[in-house]
Amino acid sequence: MKLTFSPISQTTVERLMPIELACHSHPWTEKLLRSCIGGRYFGSYAELDNQVVGFYIADNVVGETTLMDICVAPDHQGQGFGTKILQHYFAQAKQRQCTTGFLEVRASNHSAKMLYINHGYIETGRRTGYYPKAVGYEDAIVMCKELS
Repeated sequence: MKLTFSPISQTTVERLMPIELACHSHPWTEKLLRSCIGGRYFGSYAELDNQVVGFYIADNVVGETTLMDICVAPDHQGQGFGTKILQHYFAQAKQRQCTTGFLEVRASNHSAKMLYINHGYIETGRRTGYYPKAVGYEDAIVMCKELS
């Protein structure tokens, strides 16, 4: 069993949407996901035995990258796939000559925050009331990492 990565394309979006829908309380729409393919955006999905286990989407603007979306299928969480997907993202960002990485994470998403902290991200700010919840909004934690 070998984990393989392939670039996200318009033809693979249908395979990613079930994971997006399962991972987020307020998931991206298919239209939004499709709009983040090509141009300044890059992303890959991870497969194990022809089953998609996760993916990421990022952008690249003048040497800075933002991890915009990262998902691991619920039945594959807690098995190290998040780390492998994040490492793939770092390698792709470096190939694109990005030197700094940013992301935003829900303040309540403790497992994701720990994943990012364990990979060198530091908290640099907070966006008050950024993410919608079932009732109201919650803060986003802004994090940064030097990639060089």
